[in-house]
Amino acid sequence: MNQKSLILKNVSKTFRISDKKVDTLKGRLFNLFSNENFKEFKAVDNINLEITKGENFGIIGRNGSGKSTLVKLMSGAFVPDEGGQIIKNGTSMLLNLGVGMSHELTARENVYVSGSALGLKIKEIDNIFNEIIAFAELEEFVDSKIKYFSSGMIQRLSFAIAINAGADIMFLDEVFAVGDAKFKKKAIEVMEKSWIDGRTIIMVSHSLSNIEQYCKRAIYLKKGKIAFLGDAKEAIKLYKEDNKS
Repeated sequence: MNQKSLILKNVSKTFRISDKKVDTLKGRLFNLFSNENFKEFKAVDNINLEITKGENFGIIGRNGSGKSTLVKLMSGAFVPDEGGQIIKNGTSMLLNLGVGMSHELTARENVYVSGSALGLKIKEIDNIFNEIIAFAELEEFVDSKIKYFSSGMIQRLSFAIAINAGADIMFLDEVFAVGDAKFKKKAIEVMEKSWIDGRTIIMVSHSLSNIEQYCKRAIYLKKGKIAFLGDAKEAIKLYKEDNKS
């Protein structure tokens, strides 16, 4: 039996959203402690899914369909509603503009914190530190806080950490949507190298060509629910049919 990297059972995520339009900071703070004027919005609705170790798996859907919420649930950045269960086998890293990294820490400090979270010892991080910084092209900014970085710089750093620190599961949320052409080329080359085999890749992208090229299976989400789960090409076909202009 193929080993499973991720198993989702009855996973949902509900957010409470204010009905009331608030334009001031005082009003927003008041709403945080008020039980009135809220409605519930189910961003992800009863997802059941299994992803095999070493699989490249795609997630597609329109804006607001629940793609990024689902990835955050899978990665542990969000907690599912009561009754939902997520079983994750192996270390993982979410690549989405530095989610999971502290913007008050420097690039150097984030490398060590993230590497430790992935199970590496300090000496092991020492050995790959220069490779991470070189891949991310951040030699001149290694001791700068990442809150001053552009979105592309943060994305390069998180991608470099995940690749070099050996995350078992990599969540790529629109990784190729930011950054310059040179970095995108490097990232794509990494995706195509054989040494990434064995890792599980969960890819969210508006680029259907990337999903088709790198993923054999995909899920098509509509309003937080599974519209299709199976062959990536079939998922893309259904998505295009549903969204003809």
